[in-house]
This record gives sequence, C-alpha cells and structure tokens, in this order.
Amino acid sequence: MKTIVPVVTIIVSALALMPASVAAKHKRQPNAATASQQQIACTVVGCHPVPRGCHPEMGYTMGGTPTGFDVAACPGYTLYGNRR
Repeated sequence: MKTIVPVVTIIVSALALMPASVAAKHKRQPNAATASQQQIACTVVGCHPVPRGCHPEMGYTMGGTPTGFDVAACPGYTLYGNRR
C-alpha cells in the first residue's frame, strides 16, 4: 500500500506536466475538398452524365420549341440537342 501511493503520484504529475498536444492524439483534420457529384442530363437518347466543364440546360427544337429534354451545354458546343 505504501508503494502504490508514490507510484500513482508520479503518474498523475507526469500526466499533468505533459503538453496538451502530446496528450490529445485525436486532432481534427481539415475537411479535404470533396469532388461534387456529377450532374445528369436526361436527353432524347437517355440519361447521361454531363462532361466536366459542362452543365445541363433545357433543350429546344430548331424552331425554338422546348423539347422537354436536357442538353449538355459546354463552352463552344452543345451535346445531345440544341439550346437557345
């Protein structure tokens, strides 16, 4: 019993003197940039993923009437139909 008290005292004082960064090993990591989920365009030929750098828009006929389907609008070109 006499040897337990000094051992416990040494352990408690060692833990008290330990820096907080060493005592706490579970540090929060900053959130990594997660890739956004790819967009889907439901076109005349079916639903397809939109290529990177493009976005889905409403599709139109050559006369300007809405088709009810999407087109993939990319810089400089359009996939799966016409846009205004």
